[in-house]
Amino acid sequence: MHLNDIKRALISVTDKKGIIEFARGLRKFDVEILSTGGTAAQLRQNGVPVIDVSDYTGFPEMMDGRLKTLHPKIHGGLLALRDNEAHMNALREHGIELIDMVVINLYRFEETVAREGCTLEHAIENIDIGGPTMLRAASKNYRFLSVVTDPDDYPKILAEMERTGGKISEAANFELAKKTFQLTARYDGAISNYLGLLSGGSTEKRDFPDTFSCQFAKAQDLRYGENPHQRAAFYRENAPQLSALSNARQLQGKELSYNNIMDGDAAWQIVSDLALPAVVIIKHANPCGAATAEGNMAEAFRKALAGDPVSAFGGIVALNRPVDGECAEELAKTFFEVIIAPRFSPEALEILGVKKNVRVLEIPEISGKRSAGYDFRRVMGGLLVQDRDIAEFDIRKAKVVTKRAPTEAEYQALDFAWRVVKHVKSNAIVYTTKDQLVGVGAGQMSRVDSVKIAGMKALLPTGGCALGSDAFFPFRDGIDMAAEAGITAVIEPGGSLKDDEVIQAADEHGMAMIFTGVRHFKH
Repeated sequence: MHLNDIKRALISVTDKKGIIEFARGLRKFDVEILSTGGTAAQLRQNGVPVIDVSDYTGFPEMMDGRLKTLHPKIHGGLLALRDNEAHMNALREHGIELIDMVVINLYRFEETVAREGCTLEHAIENIDIGGPTMLRAASKNYRFLSVVTDPDDYPKILAEMERTGGKISEAANFELAKKTFQLTARYDGAISNYLGLLSGGSTEKRDFPDTFSCQFAKAQDLRYGENPHQRAAFYRENAPQLSALSNARQLQGKELSYNNIMDGDAAWQIVSDLALPAVVIIKHANPCGAATAEGNMAEAFRKALAGDPVSAFGGIVALNRPVDGECAEELAKTFFEVIIAPRFSPEALEILGVKKNVRVLEIPEISGKRSAGYDFRRVMGGLLVQDRDIAEFDIRKAKVVTKRAPTEAEYQALDFAWRVVKHVKSNAIVYTTKDQLVGVGAGQMSRVDSVKIAGMKALLPTGGCALGSDAFFPFRDGIDMAAEAGITAVIEPGGSLKDDEVIQAADEHGMAMIFTGVRHFKH
């Protein structure tokens, strides 16, 4: 295994976390340290000997720091092939010394442009030039150089130097270089996306950039995809604070499958839309059970399961409150592939631990603000990009279109129906009480069939239930069928050419109907 001596390092970091300890660790191996600006000042203040890059190059920093490391004495020391005699002769001829390690992280461009009121001028000043240039040069020459961009790697690097007497292996350098090119790709992608939202230097942003770049890091290889003949992997976006399946901590069970992840994400998104203590059970991306209960998760689960216990078998369960022992006892009575919650008590984990294969996931607490951003859908030869469907809607502001307005109890049921139906595959119909999913009609080609199936699937009484529809009723037949099931209130977007006929049907049946003006298709 080829090892490289680390004799000189260049350190210039925006994120100062751990840099003092790392620099002190390098000095134990008599590594000479070059540095710039604030990094050099901080190292000196903490007793670490430093040579300023400007003293090393004989050329001062200028242009408000725009020009400081772009110099042959820096890039020659990074790019020279140590096993190429012509390169080494060129270094000697021009008095250029070798640099064996660069420790660099970049200006915080993404954080800068995410701030409210960020101007184009301020964004431009936070585009790092010298940093990416040095990182790319050093990474290209990884056979002889170590390139360090992540403070989390400092301990591993010092540990290897301890084992080898101040050296780093070429294999380790390759991994560091790979990580570096991934960083610079993401950095340039963020700049491209931001500038692509602007036109002619204007600060007025478009909805979507001219080109779209994104980067996801592989979280794990999967045994297979949707079907055993398909290969698959799970990739995670860089959103550490996001309350999502991508940031879940698996506490027990087998590895997650492709379908587990798809269904788990669907379950967590629905339960995150419910403010009260709630439980959602998912089967094949659609809810087959959902319920709320004031403060009692075991009761919420029992109500969710009662909606369709047959379909729930082998499903995915998500809870938006911690799971205690009582709730775990109830969960353990039915076979589930995955159980998701913000926390599990020690007693709950002990109870669920008996079922070794059940995947138990802990997801960070739901914050008050839902994450915005884009949804993606791959099509052959392209990518569909849209805003996430996270629009909040106060149903009290919905338009009452029937002669009878909803009662207070009906408003509560309509609110629950509207929160759930947006997560059901179109054409989507749900029957609900104020706190329980009673029937689901999902993914049908005609809306009236979804109404029929919701009634057929209902194991609980449908009389007095509310109906939620993700899009308008094109004809009155769906309302007539709902009336036969005893539905008393309907929430839908409105907007059909035959709205008048649909409203008339609701009036004939004594129903209350409200229009939201918002559609929730989910294909």
